[in-house]
Amino acid sequence: MGPKATREARRGDRTLKNTQIAQSLLNQAARRLETAERELKSGSLAYSVRSSQEAVELGLKAALRLIGIEYPKKHDVSTVLIRFRDKFPPWFPIGELATISRKLSEKRELAMYGDELSMTPADQLFDRSDAEEALVLAKKTYENVKKLLDEYVTT
Repeated sequence: MGPKATREARRGDRTLKNTQIAQSLLNQAARRLETAERELKSGSLAYSVRSSQEAVELGLKAALRLIGIEYPKKHDVSTVLIRFRDKFPPWFPIGELATISRKLSEKRELAMYGDELSMTPADQLFDRSDAEEALVLAKKTYENVKKLLDEYVTT
């Protein structure tokens, strides 16, 4: 095998690995959606919001990995999505997904720890509509990333 063939083989292997990692991240996002729904039903609203945020984060990191972009090791990936928007198909709603990422990542800390300045526990900071909205946004993110992955795998 010559140098060119070796590079192409490595590139193909990297593409396969990126696809596998993206699928794994999306599977984890699906589990977080299940948790968010369950916690919403049980009334654990802060945990539902947090689980929805995690679903968005994992889903968007799956999308970035799928196209070969190393995602940042932080919760909000909106700036990276926008920076690499030209790598995604035209139908993929980068602006909307970046806004969702930013919005829910801002709620993550409060959903986990509460408001430490006012000494308000997380469970008192969110109402049912907050958790429902977060879940809707997480599902929208998941569906778009799933479509992207399905499209990528079949082409």
